Amino acid sequence: MPETADPIALFKRWYKEAAASGALLPEAMALATASSAGAPSVRMVLYRGFSRGGFVFFTNYRSPKAADLVANPRAACVFHWPEGERQVRVEGRVEKVPRTESDRYFSSRPRESRLSAWASPQSSEIPDRAFLEREYARLAALFSGKRVPRPPFWGGFRVIPDSIEFWQGQRFRLHDRTFYVKKGRGWKISKLAP
Repeated sequence: MPETADPIALFKRWYKEAAASGALLPEAMALATASSAGAPSVRMVLYRGFSRGGFVFFTNYRSPKAADLVANPRAACVFHWPEGERQVRVEGRVEKVPRTESDRYFSSRPRESRLSAWASPQSSEIPDRAFLEREYARLAALFSGKRVPRPPFWGGFRVIPDSIEFWQGQRFRLHDRTFYVKKGRGWKISKLAP
């Protein structure tokens, strides 16, 4: 794997290559968080771009993942692109994105997705699927002919990397692993054994 001094440029190249390869949901990333008590949790979220030094995703701020990130603002993410035998691991601190960035992304979503953000009390227990469908229908009627604004409980987070690892599958399980650790304004680069 060719080394570069800039892991963000390398990530963007790998991401573009994964998308071009026909990978199903190249933007899917596993996001690991931990509660204030240290209990780990992991789930899949969708990467929505790199801005202001970090990997951005959006969610319901009332969700368990958001509660974890407020209590313990650190996270780890993994992108896995089996078509190219590649993985990228990211670890770092987390911050909320500004409201303007959340507003901009929310307004770019399909109307149906904007209504769903309002309708779903994410990760809360609900009586049945009909509850969601009734709530969605109620909100569709409420916002009929109107712009659907971003809910105040919905927005983005940014994972600002302290470290990034690039894993490239190789023959005989002698995989290439290049590890970047943030040092001042640059990165310390090392190779790891598979």
